[in-house]
Amino acid sequence: MPTAKTKTEEKGTTQMTPLEFDVNITIDESTGAVIAVYFQTRRGKVHETREFADGAAFADYNRDGELLGIELLGPCRATIVDQLAQNESVTLRKSMKAFVRRVGPREIVAA
Repeated sequence: MPTAKTKTEEKGTTQMTPLEFDVNITIDESTGAVIAVYFQTRRGKVHETREFADGAAFADYNRDGELLGIELLGPCRATIVDQLAQNESVTLRKSMKAFVRRVGPREIVAA
């Protein structure tokens, strides 16, 4: 499983926060349309949620500013990850974009 360095250091060593990619898709039961998609990056307590793409995307961050997950409510390109995860490593951003492209519904995630 991939890991990412946190911004906090303990006893001179950098902690590694495990990544746990997961997806939760909310569907309108009467129409079958996708309402929202939540892509989890890692587990943790949400400290802050930020809005992007005029309300089509939201990102949850922990107290250290690490990305916990992304919620898409409208069509977005997978490259939105670069904007939402700008404080994360290039490796995490590449892994997250690949995950979003691979599992995201086409009506919400454009390649």
